[in-house]
Amino acid sequence: MTVDRCRWCNLKNPIYVKYHDEEWGTLRTDDAYLFEMLLLESFQAGLSWECVLNKRENFRRAFDGFDAQKISEYTEDKLASLAEDKAIIRNRLKIRAAVTNAAIFLDIVREFGTFYDYIRAFAGDNTIIENDKTSSPLSDAIALDLRRRGGKFIGTTVVYSYLQAIGVINSHEDGCYFAPNRS
Repeated sequence: MTVDRCRWCNLKNPIYVKYHDEEWGTLRTDDAYLFEMLLLESFQAGLSWECVLNKRENFRRAFDGFDAQKISEYTEDKLASLAEDKAIIRNRLKIRAAVTNAAIFLDIVREFGTFYDYIRAFAGDNTIIENDKTSSPLSDAIALDLRRRGGKFIGTTVVYSYLQAIGVINSHEDGCYFAPNRS
């Protein structure tokens, strides 16, 4: 059986197809996943998501399984070793931002109970269904708040993509088998 997918899904890349089919646009609320996606999305800034996704397992290894507590405590030596790791995106500013963003993520979890509760404070309880956008008033508000808290590489476009990734915004295209409005 052939399954129709969103146009952006590169059908020649099994990692991308699996991500599209099993993760993207599916509501996820656990903090470990929410942090992983926030870290990966911040590395996407200026790059393609497919590039980041193809390096996901390398990021997992390099960034201690996406453990926010460990990342928030990285030393200068650890940052230098990450900058030399050819298996990940070696942008020094993004690597340093991962440490900053991990600390902010943990602060938000302490303040709200979970990061999902923080997102819901802006988004409410309903999944937003919309297509063909790269930002919205919701992503503007969350990005502004994260930047106010000191977040780096977390602009409105990155936040919008993040909200799609974690299923707060479902943007599966009309005609996609996974679209919420398919008949």
